[in-house]
Amino acid sequence: MPRVSLRRADRVSAILERLAAQQSLNAAELAEEFGVSAATLRRDLQMLEDQKLLSRTHGGALAHDVAYELPVRYRGGRQREEKRAIAATAAGLLPKGPLVMGLTGGTTTSEVARIIADRVDVTVVTNALNIATELALRPRLKLILTGGVTRSQSYELVGPFAEQTLAALHLEVAVIGVDGISAEAGLTTHDEVEAHTNAMMISRAARVIVVADGSKVGRVLLARIAPIDAVTDLITDATADADALEALRRTGLVVHVV
Repeated sequence: MPRVSLRRADRVSAILERLAAQQSLNAAELAEEFGVSAATLRRDLQMLEDQKLLSRTHGGALAHDVAYELPVRYRGGRQREEKRAIAATAAGLLPKGPLVMGLTGGTTTSEVARIIADRVDVTVVTNALNIATELALRPRLKLILTGGVTRSQSYELVGPFAEQTLAALHLEVAVIGVDGISAEAGLTTHDEVEAHTNAMMISRAARVIVVADGSKVGRVLLARIAPIDAVTDLITDATADADALEALRRTGLVVHVV
């Protein structure tokens, strides 16, 4: 039965997630499932092909690569309520009064930024362009944006220039987004340059809070950011794998499940 028509952002996010899992899609089946016309679905696929995220075929689409990172602009609809709950818990762990904190890129860290945007005593250090855009017009909040080279998948500034900025600062708390977290591999992500930059932020923080929805727990990606003992708290949701969570707790990590 067709579902209620989805917003375009939610449709393209779902399309890319399916491609990552299945490698090919049938356009007619997707149009029926999403409750949109075949012409609308074809326009969605054309837009994604124009962005080099898939290849259109007669009647559907193929993934460009066997595995790829979903661009952050298409991740906002995934586990939205869980991410908001995780972000609210993270904001609640931040100390009251004057605070210097770091935020990496990511959809969950962006939710944290929205929650703390009205605080008057916070200095936010970030390498995420979308977070900086959200906070730049908040006159009572101090914002420090690193330099660096843009990474379009995550809207982050990465590389030596970003790391030079971070190396000169001391952070009381860093809130870190990751693509994978496990007891064995620690924190991981798709890109080795991004991993190195985020590792620098972690090294400059007295307390490190990782925010990760349940799909990230137990997952291991290409590039290691930091070992698990570099982290003080993990905030995740109830969809996380129970065995992976227990392994993380055994390392001494404080785990908060929302």
